[in-house]
Amino acid sequence: MKDFLKVLRRYLPPYKKVLLLNLLFNILAAIFAVFSVVMMIPILEILLKQDSKVYELVPSSFTMADLKNNLYYYITLLKAEHGPGLALLFVGLFVLLGTFMKVMFTYLASYTSVGIRNGVVKDIRKDIYDKIIILPIGFFSNERKGDIIARSTGDVQEVENSVMSSLDMFLKNPVLIIVFLTTMLVMSYQLTLFVFVVLPFAGTIIGRVGKSLKKTSKEGQNKMGYILGIIEETLSGLRIIKAFNAEKRISSRFEGEVEGYRQIQNRLMRRRDMASPLSEFLGTVVIIIVVWFGGVLILNESSGLTPAIFLMYLGVFYQILAPSKAFSSTMYNIQKGMAAMDRIDEILNAKIEIEESSDAQSLKEFTTSIEYRNISFGYNDQTEVLKDVSLKVEKGKTIALVGQSGGGKTTFVDLLPRFYDVNRGGIFIDGVDIRELKIFDLRELMGNVNQEAILFNDTIFNNIAFGVDNASMDEIVEAAKIANAHEFIVASENGYDTVIGDRGSKLSGGQRQRLSIARAVLKNPSILILDEATSALDTESERLVQDALGRLMENRTSLVIAHRLSTIRKADMICVFHEGRIVETGTHDELIAEGGIYHKLHSLQS
Repeated sequence: MKDFLKVLRRYLPPYKKVLLLNLLFNILAAIFAVFSVVMMIPILEILLKQDSKVYELVPSSFTMADLKNNLYYYITLLKAEHGPGLALLFVGLFVLLGTFMKVMFTYLASYTSVGIRNGVVKDIRKDIYDKIIILPIGFFSNERKGDIIARSTGDVQEVENSVMSSLDMFLKNPVLIIVFLTTMLVMSYQLTLFVFVVLPFAGTIIGRVGKSLKKTSKEGQNKMGYILGIIEETLSGLRIIKAFNAEKRISSRFEGEVEGYRQIQNRLMRRRDMASPLSEFLGTVVIIIVVWFGGVLILNESSGLTPAIFLMYLGVFYQILAPSKAFSSTMYNIQKGMAAMDRIDEILNAKIEIEESSDAQSLKEFTTSIEYRNISFGYNDQTEVLKDVSLKVEKGKTIALVGQSGGGKTTFVDLLPRFYDVNRGGIFIDGVDIRELKIFDLRELMGNVNQEAILFNDTIFNNIAFGVDNASMDEIVEAAKIANAHEFIVASENGYDTVIGDRGSKLSGGQRQRLSIARAVLKNPSILILDEATSALDTESERLVQDALGRLMENRTSLVIAHRLSTIRKADMICVFHEGRIVETGTHDELIAEGGIYHKLHSLQS
């Protein structure tokens, strides 16, 4: 319950005005519900022939005693002139009016709570998405993509279905219970105090069963995250699964996981389904005890409790059982939903390791050099990927990074836009530590072309314009021409408005890469990072892409990771990485003459 209230404190403040309106409607609905029940007392007294005859009308007043006196005066008058039948109809019209007002305000309360509930769910979804965008790349290295998707979709849906759908009950039922209990105290304080003693025992039993739901529900949501991870891996690796005839193996793995999920859900739903019969049985027990004690009070004439008032007391008590029962069911739902909220909070509360300092400097232009000073970095505390590396890159120079896989080349360039922060040492642009710069300004200086062209399921126009606001068609076409992409774009079905499918699946590898180059051309960055941009292409596509890259790199500072050494022969400097260190530097000819690691790699490729 404490966790639920924390969630409400986080997300309800923007809806304070609507919340107050909802509270007002719930109070009015509860008052008219009581009015409808209380108006049954005169009807019962007439039917039981125990009604008091009142022959004197008192001046208008809003005290309960005077209102009751005047009501009974008119009932007495009607009975005397027209008989008890019309008197019953007269009181029945009041009951009808009270019921109409009750259902109207109940609807208005539900109407306002819908806006609150859906607004909170929207805010949670947006918070998750915004947090995913700003979390460092390292966070996703330790998490399953399917589990992240499960938290962003299934867990939010569970919060919507369990917690937020219970919000209406949570806002309404306490008001109803308070108003009904107050009415019961007015009718008979002895009987109500007795109820206060009996009810907590029933509530304790229901509460203990509810607590066990949260743990089981969290197990189920974790398992669903794992299942979605398997589905995501299957879709991504379907070609390999078929190529290695592994359908049976992957299906068996999936079956084991869904069977585990089935067993968890069985336990969860059986405990949840226990809520209604348990609360109904305990409610019946309480009613029997209350009827017994009420009968004792009626027989004791000094208590002042009449049969008609006692029957109405039971009517009000029955009215309080419905919200109490719904409240207990709400507690079950909330426990189940809070397990999902805990998993969501693991994302929302994840530490943002790449933080911008409060006095970060603005940098709009790159003027002199990039310098790596004695940097060391590891993805964990056990292993260092880069060890005491230093390198200075002058503006306008092309620096090629080569070496065996796992040598630290990609990590080296990923540190420059602060995808990660160094463990020791520092990286400086124009003499300023990049940790002291605004992250937006830092990354605005750079353009990336990666081995895998990362495109979106959108139009070609929007993919090229990605990250550049208000780009014109002329600018897009010019960037595409520089990237050797214009010809295949205009030949496509809808030209620049062609939707390219998931990750650009409707395009060839070379076409995807040329679109990513066009995107970098349009951004017009001062610093260019190329990570194996041509390694996955055929000879013809590589020639087109290499030609486009040549145009893109003109008059720019470039860091180029390459396995095909033929593509970086003209680099101003080549750095050879080996086991996290730069072991050789020089031009192509100088390194060949040295006869070291670079010479060996070149010989193998030749």
